[in-house]
Amino acid sequence: MKREKAIEAIEQLPNNFEVEQLIEKLIFIEKVEAGLIDIENGNLVSHDEVLKQASSWSKK
Repeated sequence: MKREKAIEAIEQLPNNFEVEQLIEKLIFIEKVEAGLIDIENGNLVSHDEVLKQASSWSKK
């Protein structure tokens, strides 16, 4: 994550906040960025594949 993104996240928080709020926000941003990179790289699972996988869970 770039410093600018972290600063942006801090600026969006109220003047008084719990450190946990900042940590949660930073983790969320990091996960979204990782997901976007996966999309760019073609690391996707189709909706049909997810349904197939999910249906096999209930058979166990």
